[in-house]
Amino acid sequence: MDFRRIEGLPPYVFTIIDSLKLEARRAGRDVVDLGFGNPDLPSPQVAVEKLAEAAQNTRNHRYSSSRGIPNLRLAVANHYTRRFGVTLDPETEVLTTIGAKEGFSHLMWVLLQPGDAAIVPTPSYPIHIWGPYFAGADARQVPIGDGSDGAGYIDRVMEAWELGWPKPRVIVLSFPHNPTTSTVELADLQRLVDWARERDVVLVHDLAYADMCFDGWQPPSLMQCEGGKEVGVELYSMTKSYSMAGWRVAFLVGRPDVIKALVQLKSYLDYGTFQPIQIAATVTLNEATEYPAELSGIYQSRRDCLYDGLQRVGWDILKPKGTMFAWARIPEPYREMDSIEFARHLVTECDVAVSPGVGFGPGGEGYVRFALIENEQRIGQAVRNIRRGLTRLTTG
Repeated sequence: MDFRRIEGLPPYVFTIIDSLKLEARRAGRDVVDLGFGNPDLPSPQVAVEKLAEAAQNTRNHRYSSSRGIPNLRLAVANHYTRRFGVTLDPETEVLTTIGAKEGFSHLMWVLLQPGDAAIVPTPSYPIHIWGPYFAGADARQVPIGDGSDGAGYIDRVMEAWELGWPKPRVIVLSFPHNPTTSTVELADLQRLVDWARERDVVLVHDLAYADMCFDGWQPPSLMQCEGGKEVGVELYSMTKSYSMAGWRVAFLVGRPDVIKALVQLKSYLDYGTFQPIQIAATVTLNEATEYPAELSGIYQSRRDCLYDGLQRVGWDILKPKGTMFAWARIPEPYREMDSIEFARHLVTECDVAVSPGVGFGPGGEGYVRFALIENEQRIGQAVRNIRRGLTRLTTG
């Protein structure tokens, strides 16, 4: 039997490195895992306590609402007011999703169909590329660059839209960006919004790392732009900001007709997140307002430890301003290797697991991604292992 939409998927290259890591650990080797971006820090205690309390109430065991309970949508609106100075209507401009991946993929279903096109960054978080494909549409990949090249991506998006046919209906952006850590400033987002208001296009901004930012820099929200709610929607997740990855709580905010369309689709697909989780998320947004900044400080220390260590061993990488990652070009003495070969080399010779860049699309070839999911002591150990194992660096 042919399985629709599945047979066209490429191999999930991250499993190659994961298998090598597990094999090495079974052999007794201590592999420092900086591969999968799975937060290691605990969720806020208030979230855990409220979840346990709400789960004891049997009324919360029934079906919930796919659009999210009213108090949670209100908490999201209030959070956007505190964090971004933005006013959102919790009835028409906020929707709860079962994590950002679910929200994004189903959003593509309501915005795209076969024959349509979306502009997506490359390299990219895989669902940003494959979400449009799952909807039967074309994903036109535009290089995002690295570092702080968000303005360049916006310029390239505008050019690709003008030159392309049929005209893309959706433009996907995500800043700070996974995996490249690219950032953008509010003025450049405003340029894109102004441009989009004159065209029949929907902007979709995945703001997964809204609160994971360093050195005093603050990521902008698309909703802060004048006219942002007229042309775009934004995904905000509790996964990274509150270290609540397994809880699967995220939100889509912005353009009311797009929100309404996804509400209608989701009414056929799900009954929403387990209600005690929604209640706990509500309390967390309202009461754990300092938690994201605390987490960000921890990740900044880890970033500094990794960046400073790699610089000392001769591996020059960009210093990220946000996200929980570092995006590193393969060092010059090893560039005859592709990203999978090099990531394999890091496991076998250095006992360090990273993600190969090609796993984020062809635009990621030549790079690897470090996830800051270990403490500073373990990151220091990884750096020492790299110094020992990448002999072409240490010997010059």
